[in-house]
Amino acid sequence: MAAARTPVLRHFLSCQPRALRVWNQRRWAQVHDVRFLATTQQPRNLVEKYRDKLDRKAREEGHNDIDSLKAAYADKIHALRKEADVVVPPLPPPPPPATPTTPNQQQQQPPPQIPKQPSSSSSTGIKPLSSILDLPKASALALQELTAIWRLHHAAQPTSLSAIIPAATFTTMQATARQHPQFVLPVPHPSQGAEMHFLQWTWDAPTRSATVLFTQLAEYKARGEFAAPHTTVTHYTDLADEGKGVVLMQGSVVRDRGVRVEDAQWLVVCLQRFYGGWDGIGGGEAQERAEERRRLLEWFGRGDGRFSVERLLEEAERMG
Repeated sequence: MAAARTPVLRHFLSCQPRALRVWNQRRWAQVHDVRFLATTQQPRNLVEKYRDKLDRKAREEGHNDIDSLKAAYADKIHALRKEADVVVPPLPPPPPPATPTTPNQQQQQPPPQIPKQPSSSSSTGIKPLSSILDLPKASALALQELTAIWRLHHAAQPTSLSAIIPAATFTTMQATARQHPQFVLPVPHPSQGAEMHFLQWTWDAPTRSATVLFTQLAEYKARGEFAAPHTTVTHYTDLADEGKGVVLMQGSVVRDRGVRVEDAQWLVVCLQRFYGGWDGIGGGEAQERAEERRRLLEWFGRGDGRFSVERLLEEAERMG
């Protein structure tokens, strides 16, 4: 989201892995003649072990003893030994079986991979409203009950912000935000004057949400796109078209960023007023003030020289 911060403030601010050593492994591998090992290490008592069977075989064929039997089969034994001396090239190893053939092999097969379920948050890290509320049950509640539950859910967190905004009001705010996604707002400090804060709108289609990031202007001037926001406010539109006609807003203030929760609340109120959330309330002078706020948004977005911090502060004081 930091990459989306265009240089809109320029006018305003000027006033490897290691390789496998397979070749070396093959080079130093040792090959043994298995046939040699098998035929030269016969046990010395092999003849003694089978003497009874050899004696019986010799008598059956009319020989006096084992030596006479060996002499009779000398030519055949010589031919078999000569045939065994022929070197046969080794066969390539057989491919692994496609399916297990024994129960033991079946037990050794790895379990099938289960597809991962989609994450509960989008690629932007924003949680969907369904991970916070049971949407079917929330849709069935009366608006007063839904409001109480939403506020109670955030009451236990001292750094949280929450609100329920009429869908028509948010539609007006969002239309203005699409045209002017960045702006600056002041936070008045009676003993120190006013502190300026930079805001940016972002949208996330998977969660049907619009988020506003607030960053101290001094922080943004010092760090640019790498500046960290102190307050994040997300608007969920899931219930806007579900018969409720409301948008649920929740936000949080980061501790130790030099901003109090009261300051963040003031910024949210200013956000609603400058982006048309209070348009149509009252007439005459109220309408003139709404037009002035709209002009300030347009001038800031275009880098128009008519935008000034003094006019912005004057308009913020009228709101107080």
